[in-house]
Amino acid sequence: MKHILLFISVFLICISVVNAQSISVTVGSDGNKHEELIELPESMDYAVDSLLSNWNSKNYIMQGGDCNMSDVNPLYPDSVYIDRLSRIPSIMEMPYNEIIRKFIDQYATRLRKNVSYMLGTANFYMPIFEEALDVYDIPQELKYLPIIESALNPSAVSRAGASGLWQFMIGTGKIYGLESNSLIDERRDPIKSTWAAARYLRDLYAIYQDWNLVIAAYNCGPGNINKAIRRANGEKDYWSIYNFLPKETRGYVPAFIAANYIMTYYCEHNICPMETLIPASTDTVQVNKDLHFEQISDICGINVEQIRSLNPQYKKDIVPGNTKSCTLRLPRNYISTFIDSQDTIYTHRASELFNKRRTVAVKDMPAGSSRTSSSSGAIYHKIRQGETLSVIARKYGVSVKEIKRWNNLKNDRIAAGKRLKIYR
Repeated sequence: MKHILLFISVFLICISVVNAQSISVTVGSDGNKHEELIELPESMDYAVDSLLSNWNSKNYIMQGGDCNMSDVNPLYPDSVYIDRLSRIPSIMEMPYNEIIRKFIDQYATRLRKNVSYMLGTANFYMPIFEEALDVYDIPQELKYLPIIESALNPSAVSRAGASGLWQFMIGTGKIYGLESNSLIDERRDPIKSTWAAARYLRDLYAIYQDWNLVIAAYNCGPGNINKAIRRANGEKDYWSIYNFLPKETRGYVPAFIAANYIMTYYCEHNICPMETLIPASTDTVQVNKDLHFEQISDICGINVEQIRSLNPQYKKDIVPGNTKSCTLRLPRNYISTFIDSQDTIYTHRASELFNKRRTVAVKDMPAGSSRTSSSSGAIYHKIRQGETLSVIARKYGVSVKEIKRWNNLKNDRIAAGKRLKIYR
């Protein structure tokens, strides 16, 4: 209760939306007032049109069903919000203050279409989140963290370069086993990234033993949280270190609480989920050869966009099975078709779709022509005691004359310990 009382003692005189990226907060105590900006999570600035460009939305989600969505958002007194938050079954504390109220209002008014979209896609993603969180004994309310991180868009990329539902940076993703290269980005894999996020959250909790600090650290990094704790004289409570946090992180926990609220009480705000037509079940197969989505589409009759939607980790529509065994997810009713037609699928249009994967021969250099002196082919040989230029030349298959030219030597004298540049 102490942090709630602390915020009650800080009079939030005026909070208004300045633009889509921040809200202005006028705070004050003991007669001293000042205005500050709290940055909104990037996901709260996503236009619903950009979310709906996702194939899931275009082909599996549509407005409709028995629910009639209204543009009218009912107004409730503070006591109603306090009561509703208290009834959310959660381990994490769900306090209430005017900042949290403003974030709830954002979801219930300006972002209500986004909420409708996320409620629709939640039917597909939440079971994945719930399973991983349960295995690592993490509070189930954290399944709403990707709402703040990515608005449940597996292809979301932040301004800082974080990617996927859980918005991993490349470095952190690699620590937790998520591969990223030109063809594959496992940060976008809904299942792998979720299990990686669960391990990361578990490791952060081992450090802070406080879930509010954990999700704050998830947002801005442990370094910023540790710095804020030091500036707050060792206080380890989110609301106590609030003023020492980065601006976006100051709004992160309130946004998380608001997300839990709106995903629980959306009906009370006249918001309806978009109707989902996502396949009832999917399954996976292991791919051990390079495979293009168009090969699967042509032979199995699956829409390429559907394959992309179920496999967002493959950036160029290529499953790089030649590199390592890769997982391909398909609607369950297409799995047997794929297995029965594998030989045909792999050879279909292979020369066209993999035209950059060819074997080429390099002709021998014409007699008498000199070798290149480009730095890209250089190695450095450390001269050993007793070695001569002729010995070194024979070792690398070059001539003494070439070694002398590459190293600007005027005679054959060399000294042990020195290095010679050699072009092979």
